[in-house]
Amino acid sequence: MAFRKKADFILKFNPDILVVPECEHPDKLKFKKGTPLPKDIFWYGTNYNKGLAVFSYSDFKIELIETHNPEIKTILPLRITNGKFNFILFAIWAYNPNDLYYKYIGQVWKAIEYYEKLIVEKNVILIGDFNSNAIWDKLKRRISHSMVVEKLKTLNISSAYHEYLNQIQGQEIDPTYFMYRHQDKPYHIDYCFASANLIEKLTAVDVGAYEEWTMHSDHKPLSLTFEV
Repeated sequence: MAFRKKADFILKFNPDILVVPECEHPDKLKFKKGTPLPKDIFWYGTNYNKGLAVFSYSDFKIELIETHNPEIKTILPLRITNGKFNFILFAIWAYNPNDLYYKYIGQVWKAIEYYEKLIVEKNVILIGDFNSNAIWDKLKRRISHSMVVEKLKTLNISSAYHEYLNQIQGQEIDPTYFMYRHQDKPYHIDYCFASANLIEKLTAVDVGAYEEWTMHSDHKPLSLTFEV
């Protein structure tokens, strides 16, 4: 939250596209003097203090795809284009308190089923806060994290972090979230899933360090570089 106060810390990494869950509405984005301004923004939500935002700091333009289903509240199908390279990005904040049976990872499952025709295309990325990990598979949920991972595999989509760093779901060495910002409560719940042709173009994957980012958020940034 309060991205307007924190933007400088992430922008020093020169992102082309930035996905920010729990971000304030653009009308509230009064940045500090000297902070680089995004060239394009897409924001969605009902709470002006806490929605889902995607920023372009490059020549990429962001457009909501017309098949967007507002019932899957904060999973947004977006077309990202710059005339040279185009891709589909699903910005994800997997949380819907009003859908008791599909509250967290179930929202991702719903989105995969609803948008499957889009997801099977090349150049597809699903990225954001999934609020999920395979360690919670045994809980009594209709949809588990591993079910989502396996479903995406059938669509030729896999986790960039796990593929690039040779990690196993549920055994990640890099937490992306520290509950209540406590270092002894680490979890990996933020992901970037990408189609196989993009996985082949990965050149870097990084997760921010606790010591560097805990003053800014309970989440740590997941950054990925694709040479396209």
